[in-house]
Amino acid sequence: QVQLVESGGGLVQAGDSLTLSCAASQRTSESERLTMGWFRQVPGAERVFVAAITYTGTSSYYSDSVQGRITISRDNAKNTIYLQIDNVKPEDAAVYYCAAAASYTKLVITPDYWGQGTQVTVST
Repeated sequence: QVQLVESGGGLVQAGDSLTLSCAASQRTSESERLTMGWFRQVPGAERVFVAAITYTGTSSYYSDSVQGRITISRDNAKNTIYLQIDNVKPEDAAVYYCAAAASYTKLVITPDYWGQGTQVTVST
C-alpha cells in the first residue's frame, strides 16, 4: 500500500508562483514503477486531471487548460513529485490531489492511490 501526502498549498497572490509537493510513504519496488500526477477539484465540480509524470520522468502529460503554466517533476530518491504553477490565476484555486497508478492511462481513469488533498486559495 502506498500513501501519498501533499503539501505546499495555502494562500497565494494571483501572478505569483506556487509549488506543491507529494511524498509517497514508502519506496516503491522496481515492479511498482508508478506514474504519478495531480488532479484538482473545486466545490460542486468533478475532480479533473491536471498533470502526470511517468516513473522515469521521461514523459509528462498536461491538461490543455494548464499547458504552459504548470510543470510537473519528480525526485525518485525522495519518492516525491512536484507541481509548479507559474502566474497563478484565480481559476487555479482548488483542492489539489496527488494520485498514482501503474500507468498514465490507468491514472487518468482510475488511480490506484489518492492523497488527502491540499487547498490552494488565490487572492486578487
